Amino acid sequence: MNEAAATRWAKPGALCRYVSALFCALGLAKPTADLVAEALVDADLEGIESHGIMLVPMYAERIRAGSVSLASEGRIVSDQGSAIILDAMNALGQVTAAQAVALVIARARVHALAAVAVRNGFHFGTAGRWATAIAGQGQIGIVMSNTRPLMPAPGGAERVVGNNPLAIALPTEGDIPVVLDMASSAGAMGKIRMAEAEGRPIPEGWATDAAGVPTTDPGAAIKGMLLPAGGPKGFGLAFMIDLLCGGLSEGAVGDAVRPLYGDAAEPYGCAHFFLAIEVARFRALPGFAAAVAACAQRIRAAARAPGVAQLFSPGEPAWRARQVNKDRCPISADTATKLEKLGASLGVSSAGIFQSQK
Repeated sequence: MNEAAATRWAKPGALCRYVSALFCALGLAKPTADLVAEALVDADLEGIESHGIMLVPMYAERIRAGSVSLASEGRIVSDQGSAIILDAMNALGQVTAAQAVALVIARARVHALAAVAVRNGFHFGTAGRWATAIAGQGQIGIVMSNTRPLMPAPGGAERVVGNNPLAIALPTEGDIPVVLDMASSAGAMGKIRMAEAEGRPIPEGWATDAAGVPTTDPGAAIKGMLLPAGGPKGFGLAFMIDLLCGGLSEGAVGDAVRPLYGDAAEPYGCAHFFLAIEVARFRALPGFAAAVAACAQRIRAAARAPGVAQLFSPGEPAWRARQVNKDRCPISADTATKLEKLGASLGVSSAGIFQSQK
């Protein structure tokens, strides 16, 4: 996080309890509120603030407006053993993601592979969190989501596909997880919104304005279009994820997914896809985990280009950020102020939660 922006901090446990209390005040059951709060705070601890507690005011607005339900689970509408369709019924995405993860883990034990497609979903935070939860059970976890259209086709000047995220996590030896967690755009919309709130430009190559002209102005980017990572490759990946999520679940595809920051009374309606692969059905789990760890260590030990101090395996930067932030979760001043105001409106005291940086 930008040092100038990271002017506040909070103890992770206290922050989780505060965010959970906000959700309880909005009507969520405490176990549900705790689950969502932990997922959001964990994103901040891992340096992924675009998927952290900055989302709480938007979640709260949608709960108040009725587009996000207070349900503690989704409804299974099709169960074919290794293939399940879950109707999230517009519950908070972390809630139905946890439900889907439990289902795929249990079914992959029986069938070697299992998948859950989710429709009528909502934002579930980082895809990597859910893929990593599957990997922690000795399975390969693959998690995807679609979003409203944000990117043009190569050469196009109209949003036609979302910056649909993909996460793949592998069981591994040791403490450092091996997980790919990426949006299919060059930069995530959440990071662009953070840049706008903090008054800083975004990197070149992330977005265009509404006319398709490249821009570093986050405000213009929000009104314009994101650019796919890797050009046609990122676009093609996003297109396929859209159909795997919305197509298989009979949920929303393309612009049937509504803007996350649009009309708070209109359901977001995204779709998710969760896949678990039982490694032990292919080879002994310890040998696979050792091979994954060895490949990751090979990356860290590889020759570095001039001026590069360290190389990282996929997922390692987030893990290292968590080690650094384990006792002091960094929070932008803008996010802290918004959460304090939300707490005041709900009668939840924020006293002693947000501390000034020293």
